[in-house]
Amino acid sequence: MIAIIDYGAGNLTSVERAVTYLGYEGKITADVDTILSSEKVIFPGVGAAGATMDNLNAHGLADVLKSCYKTGKPMLGICIGIQILFDYSEEGDTECLGILPGIVDKFEATPRLKVPQIGWNEVHQTQSHPIFEGVPNPAHFYFVNSYYPIPAQLTAVIGKTTYGVEFCSVVARQNLIATQFHLEKSGRVGLKMLGNFLQSK
Repeated sequence: MIAIIDYGAGNLTSVERAVTYLGYEGKITADVDTILSSEKVIFPGVGAAGATMDNLNAHGLADVLKSCYKTGKPMLGICIGIQILFDYSEEGDTECLGILPGIVDKFEATPRLKVPQIGWNEVHQTQSHPIFEGVPNPAHFYFVNSYYPIPAQLTAVIGKTTYGVEFCSVVARQNLIATQFHLEKSGRVGLKMLGNFLQSK
């Protein structure tokens, strides 16, 4: 069973449908025991960093996510799920999970650059990784974000995108993978990457 973390955000059902479409059992849950006993964990969703961390802390889920990482359970973060992995987000002056060292910064709006970024953009693979198996390089994925991660450890960065600035759009470290873009909304290549995660050991 694939645990899809329920922390009161939207967009969870679209991830559940994508998991089911790929032939796996996904369950939207906030139950600690269910999450800890799951085969894999997906932390998706949209929302603000402060509200996300408040909800995670209120339900004991922040500690659960840290425990899943420490015990080696395969984890996938999507959209806000990549941002809260780091130490700190400028959004709401928020202390995040601190699983990965680094911060989250905001895009600077200009007359030609709207914030948030909404729509398709290219992801360039900067390191080979099983999550990219069968995925063209570059490939287009669907983004909705005003903020972007700045990892302190560049070795964790496996994909980059440019939106005014070049930023990290995919990270991987040990049992953890996370994307700034929405795999579940990115058509065939998004489903391919999600499938690569689901079939990984």
